[in-house]
Order: sequence, then C-alpha cells, then structure tokens
Amino acid sequence: MNHNAKSIRPFIGAKDFEVSRMFYRDLGFEETVLSADLSVFKTDNGIAFYLQKAYVKDWIDNTMLFMEVENVDVFWKNLNELNLTTKYENVRLVPVRTMEWGKECFVHDPSGILWHFGEFFS
Repeated sequence: MNHNAKSIRPFIGAKDFEVSRMFYRDLGFEETVLSADLSVFKTDNGIAFYLQKAYVKDWIDNTMLFMEVENVDVFWKNLNELNLTTKYENVRLVPVRTMEWGKECFVHDPSGILWHFGEFFS
C-alpha cells in the first residue's frame, strides 16, 4: 500500500497546559493556537505535534516521542544553553549516549513526556 503520507502529527497532553506551551516555545517550536485548549507546535521544516489541555496520568507517563536531528551533539549543546531544568519544574535532561544504531539524548517535559532526540548512523 502506498500511503503518500505528507506528515504525522501526534497529540500529546499536558499536566499544566500554559507551562507546557511556554516550555515548547522555549525549546524552539513555533506555536499556532488552534483553540483555548489546543495548539500545534512546528519546527522550521514542518515537523509538528499537537499539544492539548488534557491530562491522563497513565497516558502522559507512557508517552514517548522520537525526533531525528541532524547532529545530536550540537543539539545537546544548544539544549543545555536553554537552562530548561532551572526554568521548569520536573524537566530532566539525559546526556547523549551512543547506541549501535546512532546517538540520542533525552528530555522529560514538564508533564513527564519523554522525548528522544537522536541521530542515526549512516
């Protein structure tokens, strides 16, 4: 089957919608407000996700997203310069680690969603 897909946009929730909105803007995403309880966040190359004012602990605690970046070491350096762990409660950063398939670092957002930012070996 040929899907002819153009994008995929997951929906994620937020324990505190306003805090999460600020966090993702600080992380470099551009926000477009769609309604009082829904925004879409995009990168400059069109990668996007929806943030909704919805919190179900089991859902949030089990949400993981992987975003491929061009150079994870540069991403990690830039990420640390944002001081997100000082600015936001519950945000955690895990340094770059090398795996058999590539390298990745991790970010736990203010609600607990786990982001993997990775680079694949060619």
